[in-house]
Amino acid sequence: MDKNKKPEFLFDPINYKILCIGLAIIALGFLLMSGGGSENPAVFNEEIFSFRRIRLAPAVVLIGFGITIYSILKNPKK
Repeated sequence: MDKNKKPEFLFDPINYKILCIGLAIIALGFLLMSGGGSENPAVFNEEIFSFRRIRLAPAVVLIGFGITIYSILKNPKK
């Protein structure tokens, strides 16, 4: 065994950057889903079914998952 050998990371730095971007987009999607509750449980709030919570936020989360999967599968150029 060579004792002077540097430890190698599993991914390249670009993979980690893309992974962090994907995780930030997933967090943004979950932030978009939050809120819309009612102060009084006896009163129905239509804001729960807004475009932002039903369509936009799940799409943003799926895009974030796609980016993270891409960052894992991206091959380093050697």
